Amino acid sequence: MFDRYNRQITYLRISVTDRCNLRCVYCMPEEGVETIPHEKIMRFEEIVQVVQAATRLGITKFRLTGGEPLVRRGITRLVQMIHETPGVKEVVMTTNGQLLENYAQDLACAGLGRVNVSLDTINPQRYLEITRVGTLQPVFDGLKAAQKYGLTPVKLNCVVSHSSQEPDARQVKEFADANGFQVQFIHQMDLAQGLFSVVEGGHGGDCAHCNRLRLTSDGHIMPCLFSDSGYDVRQLGPEEALIQAIKNKPRNGTCNLTGKFYNIGG
Repeated sequence: MFDRYNRQITYLRISVTDRCNLRCVYCMPEEGVETIPHEKIMRFEEIVQVVQAATRLGITKFRLTGGEPLVRRGITRLVQMIHETPGVKEVVMTTNGQLLENYAQDLACAGLGRVNVSLDTINPQRYLEITRVGTLQPVFDGLKAAQKYGLTPVKLNCVVSHSSQEPDARQVKEFADANGFQVQFIHQMDLAQGLFSVVEGGHGGDCAHCNRLRLTSDGHIMPCLFSDSGYDVRQLGPEEALIQAIKNKPRNGTCNLTGKFYNIGG
């Protein structure tokens, strides 16, 4: 299905939870995070109903995000349910990698195609500063497991403050090149101020060619990350919510005064 600016919408990002096992400084506060009540979180069956409606509208690629998707109980079952849905061509995931070693084999068997792993530095002290609570070794172990079980090509998502030539970013690039990973650099964004740019080595932030929608973990289809608009699948039904989001997808992102990265899916 095409939006009013003749962009074909083929990609749905699905936030399966707003919970995360890290507290990255650019994503959420260290304390006082307001989480969505459990009863409002989309059940797997509800998510699959949205996926089924999406495929009828021509959407074929689905990315599972969070928060951190691997903290959602039963996540491999959801991967399998989406993978087995007629019309789905690709199921991928963005993860911080902390739990990836434990899940990689089961995810691959369930039908996950590949993973993007967030990695802003390969310096342990810097990683702790950025994530507040994280350690690097589980990420490295998860990356090896992803390669071992075929969740490839593995892409590294590296957030930069100003430039991909920053020391941390350059070290991540060297690490990626030495180990067979791809890397994309995401300039630090600000939802409220509407600050974003095109991802280096990726497709995000390119409004003129944007082909994506987002499903929040509490069941709202968002046509744009940098917009407050959302369409409730429980009130409208999955197909109508998707159609409304596509019809009302803005030409460009502006700002988002109500959402947070961790509860939209970044």
